[in-house]
Amino acid sequence: MTKPLVAILSGAGISTDSGIPDYRGPSGLWRRDPEAQKLVTYEYYMNDPEIRRRSWQMRRKNRTLLAEPNAAHRAVAELEKSGVPVRVITQNVDGLHQLAGMPARKVLELHGTARSVVCTACHVRGAMMYALARVEAGEDDPPCLQCGGILKSATVMFGEQLDHVVLGEALAISKACQVFIAVGSSLQVQPAAGLAGVAADHGARLIIVNAEPTPYDDQADEVIREPIGTALPTLLRTMGAESESPQ
Repeated sequence: MTKPLVAILSGAGISTDSGIPDYRGPSGLWRRDPEAQKLVTYEYYMNDPEIRRRSWQMRRKNRTLLAEPNAAHRAVAELEKSGVPVRVITQNVDGLHQLAGMPARKVLELHGTARSVVCTACHVRGAMMYALARVEAGEDDPPCLQCGGILKSATVMFGEQLDHVVLGEALAISKACQVFIAVGSSLQVQPAAGLAGVAADHGARLIIVNAEPTPYDDQADEVIREPIGTALPTLLRTMGAESESPQ
């Protein structure tokens, strides 16, 4: 019998056990320092060299690139390795799903990746670690080495549109899946949050694993408030076992 397609939408809450703070929780960065939003807002970033300088310093101090996958990331990868069709749609930019063992082609990064940089002029991409090495060496605002254009993190900043191809693939998966698990997401940021509703409308079993209530709780078949680091591995192990049992 064909195994059900499992879609997993992951938000910041799945990575907090890896030492990466969330942004919108009770103690999230945007609540503690609304001014920090300017550093990742496209218009401010492109028009103000001082904002770019501060943004590069923020990235230099950021521990995201040093973070390791946690039990929740590993549980997702293990489910995929067990033979269950799994697709990850993530709002995170940390790359931890791939580091945990999920094939990159099965991970859709809605908001881009903090592990790369992109030139805003010629669109050439490079590794963030090399750009940060230039900052460490004394460049306040390292330009593109190809054309001299402004470099930015390959993440979707405030004021930028999501990649329509990536969003289209995420929408198709949400419509096709039999199980949709939203984990560690406030489900407040559109259009990502709306994927949970799309999945439910197309008959998927909707499971929400999150510490705080979400706008989609009333559409969910199951809502889990337990800590993600233990709750998600338990849920996915059960799901894997169910897929192995005779139908």
